[in-house]
Amino acid sequence: MALYAAAAAVLAGVESRQGSLKGLVYASSFQNVKQLYALVCETQRYSAVLDAVITSAGLLRAEKKLRPHLAKVLVYELLLGRGFKGRGGRWKALLDRHQARLKAELARLKVHRGVSRNEDLLEVGSKPGPASQVPRFVRVNTLKTCSEDAIDYFKRQGFSYQGRASSLEDLGALKGKCFLLDSLLPELLVFPAQTDLHEHPLYQAGHLILQDKASCLPAMLLAPPPGSHVIDACAAPGNKTSHLAALLKNQGKIFAFDLDAKRLASMATLLTRAGVSCCELAEQDFLAVSPSDERYRQVQYILLDPSCSGSGMLTRQLEEPGAGVPSKERLRALAAFQQRVLSHALTFPALQRLVYSTCSLCQEENEDVVQAALQQSSGAFRLAPALPSWPHRGISTFPDAGHCLRASPETTLTGGFFIAVFERVEVPSLQVACGPVTSCGTPPLPLLQSDCFNGPSCVGISA
Repeated sequence: MALYAAAAAVLAGVESRQGSLKGLVYASSFQNVKQLYALVCETQRYSAVLDAVITSAGLLRAEKKLRPHLAKVLVYELLLGRGFKGRGGRWKALLDRHQARLKAELARLKVHRGVSRNEDLLEVGSKPGPASQVPRFVRVNTLKTCSEDAIDYFKRQGFSYQGRASSLEDLGALKGKCFLLDSLLPELLVFPAQTDLHEHPLYQAGHLILQDKASCLPAMLLAPPPGSHVIDACAAPGNKTSHLAALLKNQGKIFAFDLDAKRLASMATLLTRAGVSCCELAEQDFLAVSPSDERYRQVQYILLDPSCSGSGMLTRQLEEPGAGVPSKERLRALAAFQQRVLSHALTFPALQRLVYSTCSLCQEENEDVVQAALQQSSGAFRLAPALPSWPHRGISTFPDAGHCLRASPETTLTGGFFIAVFERVEVPSLQVACGPVTSCGTPPLPLLQSDCFNGPSCVGISA
């Protein structure tokens, strides 16, 4: 019942312009914000259909105590959602009294419009696009379990394991209770689009992280070895932070910063559930963090995923079907902030590798920001050619922009994303060479896919 009341409150707030849908969801007291967000987005997407059915069935005339926004949420769940499945309490009993009439009115609406499927009732701008076909990616949290055990668990639940994916077509063809292991990330499971695992016991216990494949790439490409000191500069809501902790095996230190107190509190809950013990959270503006601070003298790795327009976010495409490109004014303001924070991050003295990422499709926030930061660094950093086999590359607006990678529902069956990997051009008193060990006794920096072609690893040799 709390879920439906919270969804109704968010819908009412959006209608009265109290805030954005996403902001109101996060500001609510409902604990499972992702479940709430999904329900509100889908209810809003079918809003016109639900209004027509509710009016034709005379629901609000018959139930005068039922508020319109709550009625819309409940009718969505009954006719178009998952059904109440033991939930709903007195609201389920109320809807049961009108169930036959509501279903009849939905069927009549389909006949009137000459369609057979629910989604065909939507206006053109609200119909599911490529975003709705993106598979459900599930990262196995290796701090608590392993891929093999998670796969066995799902198989015991009646899911059919199809092995490791070999192509994008394999991912797009998933249906029913089938799932795959991703071809690139060995800890990433892939389920059919719209698979809901928010109530799955492995998710609730922190063994699984519901995280899009593109969102998993920044931590994977940063690749800090266990024992490293890492900064996650704009950390909330925390999925990438938990991924970094898994790569570190909880050995080392993550300094995570974010200015939003509520998001940081949610992040703390997520990290606790995921078993993360190597992270130090700070409600602080990363731009105010001094690179000369003694606490960060060992930081060699920085993950920077700053605030952006979110134009590539799958949830935004559901929340605002047909939403256009952000205004030029907003893009200029965001890009200016992104450039400042990226240039600031590159001044940390021990930094060896930085991953810059956004969930934006806009060149102003991506290639333009990267180009400006490279110019400002005066040759101290270069772009590493990250994942050369990735099919969608950066826009060729400057030399080496193709070293960056992009992602989108259309080209990679993921959310929209941009990633650039910066690496320091040279380390004082060190030369980079290929070989299995370090003569100076320091651990080698982790290898990007294209860093070295003559040996298994790159190591530092004292000059």
